[in-house]
Amino acid sequence: MCPAEDLMPASDESQRSTVLLVEDEVLLRLAVAQDLRASGYNVVEAANGDEARNLMLAGIPVDIVVADIAMPGRLDGVEFAAWLKENAEGTPVIFTSGLPAALERARVRCPHVKVFIAKPYGHDKVVANVQALLGARD
Repeated sequence: MCPAEDLMPASDESQRSTVLLVEDEVLLRLAVAQDLRASGYNVVEAANGDEARNLMLAGIPVDIVVADIAMPGRLDGVEFAAWLKENAEGTPVIFTSGLPAALERARVRCPHVKVFIAKPYGHDKVVANVQALLGARD
């Protein structure tokens, strides 16, 4: 299945929440995106923080962000979350990382981020946290 392939009819698309998934590990990004789509979300994928910022600057509407912390490029997950706070305040962020020290540093640098998920994780954990954050926001 192509990551851009939509599993829901186009008429339902405007009513579904959009998740911006920012992950440099391609296979992980594809698998998590597939699970999020299967759970009824629109998913926009980015390979790093720079790409994610460019998507948002292009006007792509985003309801929630799931971002890895350690990624290549000018903006890692923490820098992207800081940019997001300044430019799209109120957009919930979920951080993921395989580096426990990175998660701890992110907790200090980004107190506005409330969910931190350590890798490896079950994709259902990401979906459950997306559902919880979006439900709390509504």
